[in-house]
Amino acid sequence: MPTPVPFTLAIPDADIAALKDRLARTRWPDQAPPTSQNGEPWAFGTDVAYMRELVGYWHDRFDWRAQEAALNAFPQFTLELDGGRQHFLHVPGDGPDPTPLLLMHGWPGSLFEFIDIIPRLAAAGFTVVAPSLPGYGLSFEPGQKRFGVSDIADTMHSLMTEVLGYQRFAVQGGDWGAHIGSNLAARYPASVIGLHLNMLSLPNDAKPANPTPEEQAYLDQIEVWKTEQSGYTAIQGTRPQTLAFAVTDSPAGLAAWIAEKFHAWSDNDGQIESAISRDRMLANIALYWFTGAIGSSFWPYYARLHGDDPIPKGTTVDVPVGHAAFPCEIRRPPRSIASGYYTDIRRWTPMRKGGHFAALEQPAALAEDVTAFFRDLRA
Repeated sequence: MPTPVPFTLAIPDADIAALKDRLARTRWPDQAPPTSQNGEPWAFGTDVAYMRELVGYWHDRFDWRAQEAALNAFPQFTLELDGGRQHFLHVPGDGPDPTPLLLMHGWPGSLFEFIDIIPRLAAAGFTVVAPSLPGYGLSFEPGQKRFGVSDIADTMHSLMTEVLGYQRFAVQGGDWGAHIGSNLAARYPASVIGLHLNMLSLPNDAKPANPTPEEQAYLDQIEVWKTEQSGYTAIQGTRPQTLAFAVTDSPAGLAAWIAEKFHAWSDNDGQIESAISRDRMLANIALYWFTGAIGSSFWPYYARLHGDDPIPKGTTVDVPVGHAAFPCEIRRPPRSIASGYYTDIRRWTPMRKGGHFAALEQPAALAEDVTAFFRDLRA
């Protein structure tokens, strides 16, 4: 097994200058006019006026070096693992016997989601292992193999048990991190102390025969999701290579593709920045740009659409599970449906505020719920 090598992120000045040159030469679309059915600026996708402002800020005022330094404040490592480059943070926890915690992001996220939550978790007695998911950001090299959920779960298990020597560990995740964590817990239960999620990994066909009003409200929500918000999953899950040309070549296009998700999925007042720092969002987008990893980040969608089920068919997640239920999460199943897939739910916390990007939006609240869940398991 290869030995991890210390790593420091340092994007060359020439790459930053080249990015600014591309931003300055952005070719803008017009804004689609309102219709009789909908006149909201974001109704048809990313608002052009917002993007002009965001790109102007990215070009003129955004400080990449400050964001880079924030990530470099944590110990980082790389190694070759399972046919790809693997980058991860490994942050020692406080106290005499810290619990190893595998902390996983999703799409269109990155480790910049965790800048504010990692110190809270470390102070609460967790040694945090936060990987750039295989195929994402600094865990990408051109031409390397593509990873689906099951592949990533295997690699995360190898990282924790074989590379780092943690035979049992805690797991936390949202978005793909939730899918991967659920897959890992279902397939490697002996290694998982407990699984804490801020999004549940349920199939679209999770439909009770005689739904209660609460269950029916969830099923109605899924139907709206399929109609209005699932287009990105279709293109990323069927033709990821085609889309990769556009968002790898145009930083404004990349930012528009990602910012729309931050707008739609966060608990904001109509402006993304009411929920998520503009600088932190741009750091996340810029990392995709500098690493050229946006195309490979689509691959879990392709793999899932072609049969890579997060919770393998016919199985359940039987390790202890905690769920932080944020009010603006993109899918909010009731506990009655979730318990058909997660058989040992120990904690179910209705959160007061927050959306899909919980670690960015509400790092203190999420850290508190994670800590409480695992504290009960350790008691």
